[in-house]
Amino acid sequence: MSAPGKLRSVALLALAEVMTMSLWLLSAAILPDLVAEAGLGPGRAAALSSAVQIGFVVGALALAVHGTADRFDPRRVLAGSALVAAAANAALLVTPVGGAAQIGLRALTGACLAGVYPVGMKIVVGWGTRDRGLLVGILVGSLTVGTALPHLLAFFSGPDWRATALLASGLAAAGGMLGLGAGLGPFHARAASLDPGALRLAWTNRRLRLAYAGYLGHMWELYAFWAWIGAAAAAGFAAGLGAAAPDAARLVSFAAIALGGLLCIPAGWVADRIGKARVAQGAMLTSGAAGLATAASFGGVWQLTAVLILLWGAAVIPDSAQFSALVADAAPPERAGSLMTFQTALGFTLTFFTVQAVPWVAAGLGWPATLALMALGPAFGVEAMRRLLRMGRESVDATLDRL
Repeated sequence: MSAPGKLRSVALLALAEVMTMSLWLLSAAILPDLVAEAGLGPGRAAALSSAVQIGFVVGALALAVHGTADRFDPRRVLAGSALVAAAANAALLVTPVGGAAQIGLRALTGACLAGVYPVGMKIVVGWGTRDRGLLVGILVGSLTVGTALPHLLAFFSGPDWRATALLASGLAAAGGMLGLGAGLGPFHARAASLDPGALRLAWTNRRLRLAYAGYLGHMWELYAFWAWIGAAAAAGFAAGLGAAAPDAARLVSFAAIALGGLLCIPAGWVADRIGKARVAQGAMLTSGAAGLATAASFGGVWQLTAVLILLWGAAVIPDSAQFSALVADAAPPERAGSLMTFQTALGFTLTFFTVQAVPWVAAGLGWPATLALMALGPAFGVEAMRRLLRMGRESVDATLDRL
């Protein structure tokens, strides 16, 4: 990244993502306070977290079918979505705690965030092809840090969840305005018309299909981890820390999620040199192993569990950027935005079920078994990347045979 316009635009986008995505895991960060105030049961608590995923899926599917990010100025789409999301989140302060209105507002917030995350990727992939792994890594790293931010806001705000929600709304609104200042790169392509049939490429193009499959394996564990690791850590730390366990869990959760976001950037740099599928495969192998180790350590020495959670958080997200970059590489440039948005829509459809299921599985089987089950997703994703890498080797062999 050498051109000043490119540096400035990517920096603005990164900052906008950090600030706007602070809305995403707000429910998870303030959930203990909501439960204490309103006596919420596990079903209502899960609904507050999973409503964001449902809203995101609906919003992402609508944007993908409509081709919004490919047909209109994506900066305006991002800014408008961020402002509406910020307003919906602020409305939590004036609605009954844990009620249907709050669940609906969280769903609306998720729908609007579909106009921030994948639309931001559409903008950033327009700034390069050879360094696309790094570019998307920066963006995904930024949104990951933003996703972790509510845990830090909640730590400083204490039990006043309303202050946390208000701070997150203010950050999101400011972030949306920053996104307007980003430029569109030389590889940005605009679609001339609506073409919902372009989404069929997700199945008919084998490279896209395998990139989607790997992403689904990754998403099996990612949001279940992000949404519930705070609650799991608090339960795991309780024996060793007593009343201090919730605060320690918040700090560890923030650090684990943020660490993964920071590692997206060097992972992207490496991916541009050794291959995006190879980096994604390595990240999933590490995260799956860390998940199993965390489950095995649960309820023992809390410091060991904390270290393993940090390792898990570090490995759970860097592959996400590479799945998006793989889709951008394989897709027609003028349809990349729609196909990346459709990819996220499918992934977040899956996360609705995993996020919703976690508290019920934990109540029935315990946290160790629940954490171990999350490793099934990385195992599936590793196999998808193995097949994609084999396609690359077969392509090279065919070229050598022709020579």
